[in-house]
Amino acid sequence: MTPVRTVVVVPTYNEAENIVPLLEAVRLAVPAAEVLVVDDGSPDGTAELAAAAGERLGAVELLRRPVKDGLGNAYREAFAWAHKRDFEAIVQLDADFSHDPRVIPALLAALDEGADVAVGSRYVPGGATPNWPVHRRLLSRWGNRYTGWILRLPMSDATSGFRAYRAHTLEAIHVDTTRSNGYAFMTEIAYRVSCWGGVVYELPIVFTDRVRGTSKMSAAIITESMARVTWWGLRLRVRRPAPHLEP
Repeated sequence: MTPVRTVVVVPTYNEAENIVPLLEAVRLAVPAAEVLVVDDGSPDGTAELAAAAGERLGAVELLRRPVKDGLGNAYREAFAWAHKRDFEAIVQLDADFSHDPRVIPALLAALDEGADVAVGSRYVPGGATPNWPVHRRLLSRWGNRYTGWILRLPMSDATSGFRAYRAHTLEAIHVDTTRSNGYAFMTEIAYRVSCWGGVVYELPIVFTDRVRGTSKMSAAIITESMARVTWWGLRLRVRRPAPHLEP
């Protein structure tokens, strides 16, 4: 059962080719949910297309940010927006169809069954990354294994960006004080939830590479993630941080 107040957050930058069909797919998957598109000043007209689709589909809001300012900052603003409007569950997914909107009901069902965070995982039985080159598969898989080991996380895919949260869980871990800005943001939340003692469910997903648009992954994002994870892990071995403090 979908929680009474659910919002699906979709961060965008230059996703004009994907945003309209993505919003249509989300509406089909979770008709009762609201959608928040967080656009970082896309020069390709993504925001305008989202606004037009929202008028047609209904229950689609647009949060315009003036410049490209990082994934973490986009989500922090979105979560603050959702908190002010008393949403009970928050779903996040990418706009490029690498995350299948048809999985959203299963993530929300996991929250109903007791999870604080439900994660669409590539690395549990049934999960897959078809058509990835070997080097990318190894980088992602071993990066997640390293992250799980050094942070003592009970997760196989700490960097997955396809998730559903109980809103009170994000408040409990003080998500507004997180500092990561790339995909390290996903790991930072997972780490805080683990320190807080929250329940994490991982559901298998098939992660499909985008067929339209350009990937936002970069060497800088990977470097930030590994540097932060290593620092948090070293601190964890000195003292266990309070979950409300910055890792």
